[in-house]
Amino acid sequence: MIVCLALGGILAQGQTLRQSSYLKAANPHMGDHFGNGGTLEGHGVALSGDGNTMAVGAPYESSGATGVFSSNNPGNRNDKSVYSAGAVYVFIRTNNGWSQQAYIKASNPGQGDKFGHVVSLSQDGNTLAVSAVFEASAAKGIFSLNNPGDQSDDSIPQAGAVYVFTRTVNTWSQQAYIKASNTGEAGVGDQLGDGDQFGFSLSLSADGNTLAAGAIGEDSGAKGVFSSNNPGDQNDNSQPGSGAVYLYTRRGTVWSQQAYIKPSNTDANDLFGYSVGLSADGNTLAASSYDEDGSSREINGVMDKGRRGSGAIYVFTRTGASWAQTAYLKASNAEGGDSLGYAIAISQDGNTIAGGAADEDCMTPGINPPGCDNDQRLDNSSGAVYVFVRSEGKWTQQAFIKSSNPGKEDWFGSRLTLSGDGNTLAVGAQVENGGSKGINGNQKDQSAEDAGAVYFFTRAGTSWTQAAYVKADNAEAYDEFGSAMALSKDGKMMAVGARSEAGNGNSAPESGAVYVFTYR
Repeated sequence: MIVCLALGGILAQGQTLRQSSYLKAANPHMGDHFGNGGTLEGHGVALSGDGNTMAVGAPYESSGATGVFSSNNPGNRNDKSVYSAGAVYVFIRTNNGWSQQAYIKASNPGQGDKFGHVVSLSQDGNTLAVSAVFEASAAKGIFSLNNPGDQSDDSIPQAGAVYVFTRTVNTWSQQAYIKASNTGEAGVGDQLGDGDQFGFSLSLSADGNTLAAGAIGEDSGAKGVFSSNNPGDQNDNSQPGSGAVYLYTRRGTVWSQQAYIKPSNTDANDLFGYSVGLSADGNTLAASSYDEDGSSREINGVMDKGRRGSGAIYVFTRTGASWAQTAYLKASNAEGGDSLGYAIAISQDGNTIAGGAADEDCMTPGINPPGCDNDQRLDNSSGAVYVFVRSEGKWTQQAFIKSSNPGKEDWFGSRLTLSGDGNTLAVGAQVENGGSKGINGNQKDQSAEDAGAVYFFTRAGTSWTQAAYVKADNAEAYDEFGSAMALSKDGKMMAVGARSEAGNGNSAPESGAVYVFTYR
């Protein structure tokens, strides 16, 4: 179901933000979470650079179908035989209208696999990476259709997998099935295995030839960057939940692992890899540990454990085929439990990184507001976003951003997306309680619990301005609008997921929806 609407709001400099489309899956069912991205979910919406291709994950979709389906071969979409197997829907835009091009299922759908947890598209929209964060195979390495591996093995619950699909003209096919090089541990007897949740986060480079995948449950105590020639002890399990990031590259149609990355201060339960982002050329990687404990309030400061759960973002750069950590980013007003890195976004040149701190507690609105250095005791989780910029190899914090109506447990900054040039930023607060509808409504109306909101910011020079407060035209309580987001390269198109939206007439509770906005 695709419904096109037109609602507008006048922004600064005469620009207009307008809701242009409202998209539903072709087979909406209760609880599918089309446009996912809730509290502990992934980032289930992606746009190509030109905004003409959109991928949307529905990780709780329950069909047992396998493979890729089109409008001419739709498959049995009403099958509900494999609970939360997950699905991905691909839409294309022509003549300002959207149509569904493909309905994509994993090659090995399993119960609870949550295929569609995260989706990422190359700039041309022809390469799609999809994670199934709870996929349970014990396989290790990279597999193709000619060498599929034993995808039916379910010995490691929550091991995780990543699937790569490619499009030729209008036809999609699976190119690779990717597993970590150290896929957790299989269970013994009645004991369940220990899954690493490989694919908890994903990012593709613009050309689709570099892929980063985070695994927040990986347990190694290793520190630094490892390659196939220097793999490190990946079987070390001395730091549970420390997390890891894996880098893959594609030559032609063949994928290979390029690096296994750990931060320089690996520690248990830091959840390194919670969010990842790649620059367009794939040579700059941002990866977060939102539960990291460092007390520093400066970039590249001391790596201690003085502020539990303050969070950190790590920057890695690639020279040739070699990766190295080049920065350790901390907030200028870091406090325990702020969770910097709950979400991150990176510009195409790699010189702007936005980091969400969903549990930051200050209740003062605006850009760089004063008095936010000692508010941990409030435990508000109103949320904040920090913008970091790189110039001549040096990183600095450019902005500390609060919403225009911070509220308790809004989780502003839990989802982020940047335009290619880094000058447009959209920030989600999917459990914001605003009861208004449309663009720039009454922000004091807090009558719709967990309806969700998106805040639209623009940068001129080094100055940031909030341009809009965005709600769906049919906003309702518990929709969680802003649970996933994507911007086109030029920042003129924004797709926003509302994972718990119920459809017109509440016909399918929590089936989910995606809203498309244009900015002209």
